Amino acid sequence: MPSPVLAPLVIVDEDREVLERWLRRSKTSQALATRARIVLAASEGKSNSAVSRELAVNISTVRKWRGRYLDLGLDGLLDEPRPGVPRTITDDQVEAVIVRTLETMPAVGTHWSTRAMAEVSGLSQSSVSRIWRAFGLQPHRTETFKLSTDPLFVEKLRDIVGLYMNPPEHALVLCVDEKTQAQALDRTQPLLPMRPGQTERRTHDYKRHGTTSLFAALDVATGKVIGQCHRQHRSREFRAFLNRVDAAIPADQEEVHLVLDNSSTHKTPLIRSWLAAHPRYHVHFTPTSASWLNLVERFFAEITQKQIRRGVFRSTRELEDAITSYLRHQNQNPKPFTWTKSADAPCQHRTLLGTNF
Repeated sequence: MPSPVLAPLVIVDEDREVLERWLRRSKTSQALATRARIVLAASEGKSNSAVSRELAVNISTVRKWRGRYLDLGLDGLLDEPRPGVPRTITDDQVEAVIVRTLETMPAVGTHWSTRAMAEVSGLSQSSVSRIWRAFGLQPHRTETFKLSTDPLFVEKLRDIVGLYMNPPEHALVLCVDEKTQAQALDRTQPLLPMRPGQTERRTHDYKRHGTTSLFAALDVATGKVIGQCHRQHRSREFRAFLNRVDAAIPADQEEVHLVLDNSSTHKTPLIRSWLAAHPRYHVHFTPTSASWLNLVERFFAEITQKQIRRGVFRSTRELEDAITSYLRHQNQNPKPFTWTKSADAPCQHRTLLGTNF
């Protein structure tokens, strides 16, 4: 029997542009790209077997998509809707869940749960969960913030960030603050050490053995820290720490800039007298409620995480020895913190003015 004569496949210019665009676009699915190649090859007058050999596809595939294009055009090359369970939740129900989540509270409680919302909306708990995920709603979570009300916030911000990003030549910039009330905590029973398949375990209760305050001055340029522990936190102890800092700085260092927060211990007559007697020191106060601008707070976070929080201390002296040991190792291989945001960069909260190292 002679082979059937193939109907000529002619592509109009508009369709050809679309098919070629599908081939050029990187996000086109491989299946759709193959169908476009089949139609373009068939439009050159090639037989089904020739197209099959050229594109390394089954001849029945060539017949299928050639026929689909002849019957339906470009729409015939697209996947048909797949059968599935009809949608049972309407747009109005979805909107009602979102509005109730955002604008109301449950009768008992401060925020909605999936079970509580399912009960009042008539939907299943899993349906409520899917709606919340789709719209990024997390009623169980909350975050805190504190906006500075300092009328000179912008000026102080630019001043301090300027010290970090463009310090004065031949000047030393120190970030100074105190980590107060560091507790020497001991567990009521011995720790159970970590083993394969088991994390370290400790009792939830503890014994207090006193507190200490860490006074620290972070060198912004090198990352070195001058530290000193005191059992009390008064301006008298702060002056003693300033004497320690002054003794550690070479006498030929003509200019020293201190970044301080607004603690009352930093502004007493005793401290003012000390600063007046040491004219090489220049003080830069952070804005009110913005002590996070002080880079030494980043150091306090590290020593808390690495040395203090999970430590076991049977006396205040043990805690102070651990802090001193950490400072010694820190200064053997210091790594400075690098401020990464300019003062004029748009920000909504303090993490956008964060640090890197």
